Amino acid sequence: MTKVVNYISEAFEELKSNVTWPAWAEVQRLTIIVAVFSVVFALATWGVDEIFAKALAGFFNWIKA
Repeated sequence: MTKVVNYISEAFEELKSNVTWPAWAEVQRLTIIVAVFSVVFALATWGVDEIFAKALAGFFNWIKA
């Protein structure tokens, strides 16, 4: 158990002393950019899925006829 506590305390010390944290304004700006690109990527994925679904449905309807 001592090893676990030692590991956690060393990890926190590492975060305090050796990590360069970005400014709050930069964090907010980058968060907005990630959110916007996530929505755009989700919409693009949905659009491609809809196109393929309609293409496959049309193909199978064409085969049935």
